[in-house]
Amino acid sequence: MIKPKRLKKGQTIGIISPSSGVWKRSELWRSIEEIENWGYKVKVGEHAYKKRFYLAGSDEERAGDLLDFFKDDNIDAIFCSQGGYGSARILKYLDFDVIRDNPKIFIGYSDITSLHIAINKLSHLVTFHGPCALSAGSDEMTGYRREHLFRALEDEEPIGKIEVSGRNKYLVTVNGGKTEATVIGGNLTLLCSTLGTPYEIETKDKIVFIEELDTEPWIMDHMLTHLLNSGKLQEAAGIVIGDCQNCEPFKLDAGFPNQCSLEDVIFDLLRPLNLPVLYGLPIGHTKDLATIPLGVLGFLDAKEGIFEILERGTI
Repeated sequence: MIKPKRLKKGQTIGIISPSSGVWKRSELWRSIEEIENWGYKVKVGEHAYKKRFYLAGSDEERAGDLLDFFKDDNIDAIFCSQGGYGSARILKYLDFDVIRDNPKIFIGYSDITSLHIAINKLSHLVTFHGPCALSAGSDEMTGYRREHLFRALEDEEPIGKIEVSGRNKYLVTVNGGKTEATVIGGNLTLLCSTLGTPYEIETKDKIVFIEELDTEPWIMDHMLTHLLNSGKLQEAAGIVIGDCQNCEPFKLDAGFPNQCSLEDVIFDLLRPLNLPVLYGLPIGHTKDLATIPLGVLGFLDAKEGIFEILERGTI
C-alpha cells in the first residue's frame, strides 16, 4: 500500500464535497476558522458549496474537484466537507492512476466509504476513515475526536489502541479470539453497495470494521445477511462493529410485533462465524469518533476488547 506524507503545521488542507453539499456556508466558515486555529491553511474546492438536488454539483464537477486537489501540489491533505449521499456516483469519473501518483491524506466517513473502498482497491492508497471538515467548528469535535484525528494524521508513531470513550455504551465480545491483519471497512450501507461492482470491497484475511446510524435491527439484519450471502464476512480475519447509535427499534410495527435489539441480530448472524467479533467501539457515526487508517496492519483481541492499529498510515 502507498502511504501519504504525514500532516504538518503550516500545510494546506483542501476541503471538497464529493457527496452532498454544504447547505449553510456559515457552518463551514466556522470549521475553516477552527482548522486555521489548529495551525493549517485551508483551500475550498470550486463546487463545495454548490447545490444540485441533494448533491454538491454534478457528478463530473464533484469528481473534478477531487482529482484537482489530488493533482494540486499546494494541497497536502483532503478533507471531505461531509457525507450525505452521492460519492458512489462519481466513481466512474475518477482516474485512480492520478490518485495513486499523487498520494496525500484523504479523510471522511459515512457516504465517503464508497471512495475509501475504491481508492484503497484501485489506487492502493491508505486513506482515513475519520471526521469530516464540517465537524471541526461544531460541538461534534470533542476532545476525543480531535486527539485521535491528530494521532492519525500528524504523529510519527502508529495510532495504537482504539480507546473506549466515556460516551460509548459498552464493549461486547461476540466471538473471542485474536487476529493480526490489514484493516478495511466503513459504513454498512455503502459496503453493501460496492458488491457486484468494480469497486467491490475485498475482505479476505482482513479485519473488517462496520458502522451504521439510525437503522432498525431488521434492516441491519438485511444488510449483514447480504454480506454473508456474498461470502464477504466468512472470509474475513475478524470483525469490529461500531457502537451504531440509534440502531434500535424505532416503533412497534404490526408487521414486526416481536422486535429484537441490534445486539440480538449481531449474535444471531455473526456468532456462528469462526472468527473474532467485537461490538461497541467508537467508530463511525458517534460523537467520540476514532480515526482509522484503511490499508494498514491492525490487531484484534475480541475477548479482551482490544482493537489496535499497529502500523502508521502516513510516512
